Amino acid sequence: MNNFEFCNPVKVVFGKDTIGRLFVLIPQGSHVLLIYGGGSIKTNGIYEQVTDALKGFKVTEFAGIEANPHYETCMKAVQVVKDKDINFLLAVGGGSVIDATKFIAAAAYAAGDPWDILSKGKLIEKALPLGVVITLAATGSEMNERAVISRVSTRQKLNFMSPLVFPKFAVLDPQVTYSLPARQTANGVVDSFIHVVEQYLTYPVQAKVQDYFAESLMKVIVEEGLKVLAHPKDYDIRANLMWAATNALNCWIGQGIPQDWSSHRIGYPLTAQFGLDHAQTLAIILPGVMSYMRKEKEEKILRMGAVIFNVTEGSTEERVEKTILAVEDFFRTMGLRTRLGEYRITEEDLDQLVEPIREMGWKLGEHGNIDWQVAREILRLRL
Repeated sequence: MNNFEFCNPVKVVFGKDTIGRLFVLIPQGSHVLLIYGGGSIKTNGIYEQVTDALKGFKVTEFAGIEANPHYETCMKAVQVVKDKDINFLLAVGGGSVIDATKFIAAAAYAAGDPWDILSKGKLIEKALPLGVVITLAATGSEMNERAVISRVSTRQKLNFMSPLVFPKFAVLDPQVTYSLPARQTANGVVDSFIHVVEQYLTYPVQAKVQDYFAESLMKVIVEEGLKVLAHPKDYDIRANLMWAATNALNCWIGQGIPQDWSSHRIGYPLTAQFGLDHAQTLAIILPGVMSYMRKEKEEKILRMGAVIFNVTEGSTEERVEKTILAVEDFFRTMGLRTRLGEYRITEEDLDQLVEPIREMGWKLGEHGNIDWQVAREILRLRL
């Protein structure tokens, strides 16, 4: 196991009817900017729960955060923060709303061009405090310090991290996910599964706690994911998926181990250029990364196959191939496509898809050996 330093300060409030706790979680006297997406929270009862809990606070609303949050929209919210003298941000939504809120928190105090936070890794020295009410089990953004933002004008999608944007608290009520469309539920299952894989499927460093924890999360996500579409209002299924998604990317399983994240980075341009959902990009690319990097990842692929998908028979090569197919079959069972061609993306599009990787000079993967040329070959495998 490698050396590490770790702190996760997020207070989690989990369970039924916990949104009412906002009244005691937010500092009294705060001027709250309530940030949400397209307005679905006004049709499923969440908005009423939140606003009831915020009675007594001064509240300004900012709606319209996109499914892949736009830099341009975030900057409009930053202007509201400055104009209205906001001193606390409350994100009510899924990972996109939370990511946007984190960027707004940092950009509100940024000197110079806020885009430098994303494009140049500019150090964040101060950020507004924020809290979260999660409405979609997927990204784990409710309990981590990272976010991903898209800029429409340049068709870029980039991420940033800072301990200053850890939420002060995260309210997780599984009941609020009952009304989610099947597509969003399925995306959340696949997204959280691949978050675990990006930290697990590298090479062994004898980190038994992290490996066993990651395997338990993958097993829960697969088992409950295969049930949830048929039983969308089963509290126990929703609760286990919500807590698994949070643990998949709250930094715990990633301590002291090598991590990959190439599927995420290679997938960013698919969202920025072609509008695919984040999980849709991952479902396409992960099997390609596993296939192209099968030798580097062989030991962990074999273990994953045995523990998660019961792949125990055949030669090493056969078990590796069966595991890759099992992962792809899981995604398809959840209703996600796994080939670029299914989105009418062809070989002619590959150069523009890898251009951001070339431009940024990224060396991806746990060994830093996936450059834009290798990324192109991985994408070519997924046509």
